[in-house]
Amino acid sequence: MYEIPAPMLAKPVPEIPDRPGYAFEPKWDGFRALVAWDGADVEIGSRGAKPLTRYFPELVEAFARLLPEPCLIDGEIVVAVGEPGAVRLDWPALSQRIHPAASRVALLAAETPAMFIAFDLLARGDRDLQGEPFAHRRAELVDLLGAVPAPVHVTRTTEDAAQARRWLAEFEGAGLDGVVAKPIDQPYAPGKRTMLKIKHARTADVVALGYRVHKSGQGVGSLLVGLHDDDGRLQGVGGVAAFSNARRLELIDELAPLVETDATGDAVTGETERSRFSGSKDVSFVRLRPERVLEVRYDQLEGRRFRHTVQFERWRPDRDARSCTFDQLEAVPAYDLADVLEEAPAGS
Repeated sequence: MYEIPAPMLAKPVPEIPDRPGYAFEPKWDGFRALVAWDGADVEIGSRGAKPLTRYFPELVEAFARLLPEPCLIDGEIVVAVGEPGAVRLDWPALSQRIHPAASRVALLAAETPAMFIAFDLLARGDRDLQGEPFAHRRAELVDLLGAVPAPVHVTRTTEDAAQARRWLAEFEGAGLDGVVAKPIDQPYAPGKRTMLKIKHARTADVVALGYRVHKSGQGVGSLLVGLHDDDGRLQGVGGVAAFSNARRLELIDELAPLVETDATGDAVTGETERSRFSGSKDVSFVRLRPERVLEVRYDQLEGRRFRHTVQFERWRPDRDARSCTFDQLEAVPAYDLADVLEEAPAGS
């Protein structure tokens, strides 16, 4: 079996680079996966070195049946849902696959089977390709997998920055979350941020609902925020984090006048819903009167919540909290995933 390396990573940049030397790819919103097939066994490793093999039996079977020769492939595991013409990636369906019960995994594998999107080839047969430039690895990947049917796909690519900008705008409607730029003349660099990633960036005005105390026990660890729905009810939409040590302590003082208190003068606390990801983690928070508005930066939505932790931009004392509604969030035009996959692997 091949030794699975740490995956090559990407650093965020605000714009698609408009200069020669890069190949651009859609940024798939799934689980990063390195697939090793030695002709007898399949192993799927994750970005965090956690084996994924047991969670995707349908892909293990497909790799063993479809891969034409032993190889080590870098790519993304995704799950798509929807009717023909309106298929898109579904992160909640994918995340449900990380389940301890084999029976549950088998059921989900049948109900919402995963796909594998290949975007790099690290070894083929007894040849280690990691030292080769990406342009060569890409050509080998297409040669190896170009004729392999679903659920294995080779991602499209282009060296045209204008085309990449169109992908950034359009493919979000199919559930993708940006564009990746890869230096075409560079070798594979395990664990290094050699690639660039360009993701969607938007802002919204939200209401501070509460805060969690930092794990150190000092200061604000994260702010919980919400928006008003059509009936005027305030719904939680996510959290704001990544504060410096000094800022965490400052926020305690800034938010003190808003803390809800009971008849004895003690702070009122609540708990957010637990999930399989929270485990035994403390989900309690200090409640705030929903009066303070802040502007946050976010990349995308998952249903009616922010997909990732959002970033604090500034307080908005000029905004009435009741005016912070879901209507301000940008609607993303639908785009069928089949149209993202339809281009020939060579792409351009």
